[in-house]
Amino acid sequence: MHPATHPTANASDGRTYRTPLLRRRLLRGMLAAIVALPLVGAAAACGDDEAGSDGTVKLSIFWWGGEARAQLTEQALDLYTQKNPNVTFEKVWQANQGYFDKLATLTAGGNPPDIFQIDDNFLAEYAARNATLDLKKYQDSGDLDTSKFPPSLLQYGEVDGKLAGLAAGENTQGLVYNKTLLTKNGLPEPTTGMSWEEHIAWAEEVSKKTGVPGTQDPSADYKAFWVWLRQQGKDLYSGSDLGFTAEDVTKWFELWKGARDRGATPTPDIIHEGNATDITKQLVVTGKSGTSWVWVNQMPELKKNTADELGVIAYPGDPSGQWARASMYWSVFSGSKKAEAAVDVINFLANDPEAVKLLGTDRGLPSNMDLRRVVSDDTTDPAMKQSIEVENKLAETFGEAPQVPIKGHSKVRAELTKAAENAQYGRVTPAEAAAQFVEACKAAIAS
Repeated sequence: MHPATHPTANASDGRTYRTPLLRRRLLRGMLAAIVALPLVGAAAACGDDEAGSDGTVKLSIFWWGGEARAQLTEQALDLYTQKNPNVTFEKVWQANQGYFDKLATLTAGGNPPDIFQIDDNFLAEYAARNATLDLKKYQDSGDLDTSKFPPSLLQYGEVDGKLAGLAAGENTQGLVYNKTLLTKNGLPEPTTGMSWEEHIAWAEEVSKKTGVPGTQDPSADYKAFWVWLRQQGKDLYSGSDLGFTAEDVTKWFELWKGARDRGATPTPDIIHEGNATDITKQLVVTGKSGTSWVWVNQMPELKKNTADELGVIAYPGDPSGQWARASMYWSVFSGSKKAEAAVDVINFLANDPEAVKLLGTDRGLPSNMDLRRVVSDDTTDPAMKQSIEVENKLAETFGEAPQVPIKGHSKVRAELTKAAENAQYGRVTPAEAAAQFVEACKAAIAS
């Protein structure tokens, strides 16, 4: 909605955000379908025009997540229908496993959803195939209100100058540590701004005094590697190529070999366990390490799995290496004949106070900064409140967002784990593992 006629919710003035689809839009949609021909062959398979003959609109929406996310999302969509009775939804969700295989099948097979959830592993790929609607014109007209979004969060949805996805939530890297373990043993807590070497020295001391390895070895963790690269003036990607060299990777692997040799990390088998398990079994909550390298919004889920008090700070080094990452996005299919209605829905999910409160931090911290404060004030979950406070604190030092990862990013992530574990187990030297990794990465992004 344009701000002049449909003011965005404002936490301070108590107004209710309501987003009815204007009749002029419905009439316009009945007269002319909005068709942006994608390369995925689905222009003819986008369902009805903007509105049916009776003025109703049915939108298909597809997302991944667990049952809790499904319930929250369905409640938010039901709320939209309450406020816009002419709009209903065909809701489809599934677990993360196999989601993108199904999305690819739907878009290629002629039955794409009008709205779909996507993340930075695939956003550039779908945008390059013209499968995502450019949201900039809706942003420019005010129909998509991004005025309360952090600029770098919005930027992280741009691909080749087009806004391919609207951030469904904000996240950043978080080093979670076992505060109870440290307090019990009279040890200092780690602090934001520690160098990597200082962090390893701190972890070595934790190992010696507690018998618990001080820190999980993050050499296989692309998030940690990415932040470290940015602190060296490099990046994970540069245009359509890698933003680093084998020499950079060698330095990274050698840093953590030194940490392992000093006993600052767990043994390779335990490191592998931390690499392979989901968030509920991270080493910081299973008692096998003093820290885990996660996303800040995962604090509530971690806290559910331990009686210990947890703390969270930025990754080591200059905190400006971190950025406002879109934990995931809402994208609209480029060939949807219901594009205006679809854009109105994602605008609602980001900017309606009731919807944002319902969704909480399940997809990351609310993108709308005003509503993030409202959620923080209203929540009774101390871990959620802690996540929001930490993210807001880190936002004071965020650097510019990097480019959205290029095609092949998922393979790059997998290859980093493979190469790092080869080095961790001593199967190869750090330099050999680095060379193998870079070669595999180049093959992945070229395919």
